[in-house]
Amino acid sequence: MDYKSQKMLLIDIFQSALKAVDPYKLVKHYIDKIITISTTYKCDKVRVIGFGKASCSMVKALEETISDLIEEAIVITKYGHYESSQLSSKINVIEAGHPVPDENGLKGTEEVIKLLENSLEKTLVVNLISGGGSALLVSPYKGITLQEKQRITDMLLKVGVDIYELNTLRKHISRVKGGRLAEIAYPAHMVSLILSDVIGDRLDVIASGPTAPDTTTYNDALKVLEKYRIRDKAPRSVVEVLEKGRKGIIPETPKEGDKIFERLENIILGSNKIALMAAQEEAEKRGLMIEMISSELSGEAKDVGRWLAWKAREIKHSKAVQRSPCLISGGETTVTVTGKGVGGRNMELALSFAIEIEGVEGITFLSAGTDGTDGPTDAAGAIVDGQTVIRARALGMNPKAYLENNDSYHFFKEINELFVTGPTGTNVMDIQIMVLT
Repeated sequence: MDYKSQKMLLIDIFQSALKAVDPYKLVKHYIDKIITISTTYKCDKVRVIGFGKASCSMVKALEETISDLIEEAIVITKYGHYESSQLSSKINVIEAGHPVPDENGLKGTEEVIKLLENSLEKTLVVNLISGGGSALLVSPYKGITLQEKQRITDMLLKVGVDIYELNTLRKHISRVKGGRLAEIAYPAHMVSLILSDVIGDRLDVIASGPTAPDTTTYNDALKVLEKYRIRDKAPRSVVEVLEKGRKGIIPETPKEGDKIFERLENIILGSNKIALMAAQEEAEKRGLMIEMISSELSGEAKDVGRWLAWKAREIKHSKAVQRSPCLISGGETTVTVTGKGVGGRNMELALSFAIEIEGVEGITFLSAGTDGTDGPTDAAGAIVDGQTVIRARALGMNPKAYLENNDSYHFFKEINELFVTGPTGTNVMDIQIMVLT
């Protein structure tokens, strides 16, 4: 099988994974449950809120089926993830910044808060949560400005914090995260339909757990700053809020057993594991021998790329292999930014992988974000093989220099190996697929 055929095979398998986590279809499965809750508790108002990259697809499913029940709806999504033709004017869609929050996210969140603040016992709130929600639902704690929130978010991303650490801090400098959104909506009934974009599908981590009991503390948030040695560089207001919280001057985020969670149900609709299972099924239909590596890949992207390349070469040289192997994995890696280039974790992972398999025949590899955007770029990821680095060197490029400069995007753009899908409407972390022949 030549490179072009292998590339198309990888894309087909990836698309099958996306179809399995189509948020529109997943929400449709729960329409009856929403109607039942509304009827059981005699709710006279249904209000819809949403935040995340998939929120438009999710609210579309509701509007098409229970539009007559919806009193008002507000959703916040990332720029470029909304097509005005897909929703009616009844749905207030606000596009905002991700991964660094912006003014639009702040304004949109204020609209959400206003909608929830006057909720009554007979109000049903349907909450649509998907990846990107932590940045899009933004309301800094009193005393912290949006600019200071942007600064600390940017600092944390550049030092390579994982999503658990990032969200631990986010929850404790926010008015709406860490269960506080549920606190605002109480005593309304609430059902949160959630598309998971975190390893382990932890409710308190997805979108920083706005409707889930928080398992972390102000002290945990301070430890994140100390671990990465950025406490002295962090905005003073952020540190002051965290210190006040640690001392008990500011109330902790809501914990397990709080009455605000008694009328609330969190439901996970889709996850990376579901997407990987669909990828496996498609690969098996193509006659490939499957090895599911992990649905919980994490760590530095370039290190994971090297490890996956080692794994691929080990299997390729095994005499026990009878059919073409297909190795599948998923999760979310991190990038510690030390250079001045542009890229994302999938492209950095793929570049590291490509360097390790230089000149090796019969290995084709795809790494991509299921949301269609890898870092601050227009690409989902990249597709590489043993000739990728060779082609780059023929153009006078130094692959290792691009990797060290965190400039994987321009590397792949120059050799035409970017994988561009556009916004997919879903988000369940990243997927890696490799085929060996």
